[in-house]
Amino acid sequence: MNKTAVEITGLEKTYRTESECLTILKNLDFSIEEGTKAVIIGESGSGKSTFLNIVAGLDRATRGTVKAGPYEITSMDEKSISEYRSRYLGLIFQFHYLLKDFTALENVFLPAYMAGMKKSLALEKAKLLLSDVGLEDRFTHLPSQLSGGERQRVAVARSLINDPKLILADEPTGNLDPANASMIGNLLFSMAEKYRKTLILVTHDMSLASKGDRIFSIKDGMLNER
Repeated sequence: MNKTAVEITGLEKTYRTESECLTILKNLDFSIEEGTKAVIIGESGSGKSTFLNIVAGLDRATRGTVKAGPYEITSMDEKSISEYRSRYLGLIFQFHYLLKDFTALENVFLPAYMAGMKKSLALEKAKLLLSDVGLEDRFTHLPSQLSGGERQRVAVARSLINDPKLILADEPTGNLDPANASMIGNLLFSMAEKYRKTLILVTHDMSLASKGDRIFSIKDGMLNER
C-alpha cells in the first residue's frame, strides 16, 4: 500500500487588510498517495496558486494542518521549511526563474552542489537530466540563447536534481505557445512517471489537466474532486 504523500486537513487562508477580510481557501481537505499525479484546476484568482504556495511553504495557512511526507509544514520554522524545500520538493513555476548569467548545465547543477553534493556527481546528474529532457546539445547555452520551451525544459530538469519526493508545478505551460505547452506538459508527466515522483500540478489548461490521475477543482474557496 502506498504511503500518503500529502495530507491537508481544515486548510483556510484569509487575507486581512484594514478595510476587509478575504478568505481565499475555506476548510479545505486534500490527500494523495505517493506516486499520484494530481491536477488542480480553477479560474484565475480561485486560490490555486495560494494552495500550491502553502504546500511549498512559500505562504502560511491561516488555519489547518499541511503534511508532506515526514514534514508538518504548518508547524515548522523558516529554517525547517528551507530544508523541506531543498530535500523534499521540486518546484516549477510559470516563469522559469533561471539564472541569466549561468548556462543551462550550471542552472541545473547549482541546487545540488549547494545542497552538498560532490561537484563531479552533481555535474554528471545535471547532464543526465538535461539529456532526459532533450537538451543534450544545450549544456553551454545561456537562458537568453534558449527558446521559451527550452528554458522551461531546463526548469523541469532542475526540479529533479535533488531527487525530491514531490514536484509542485504552478501553471508550467502558461507562458508557452500551444505546441510548446503540449510538449512541456507531456514531458512533465513522463518525467514524473520515470522518476516515480508525486506531482501536484496547477493549471487552467484542460488538455493538460486530463493527463492527471486525479483532478480537483477549486471554486469559491472549496476543493472538490471531479
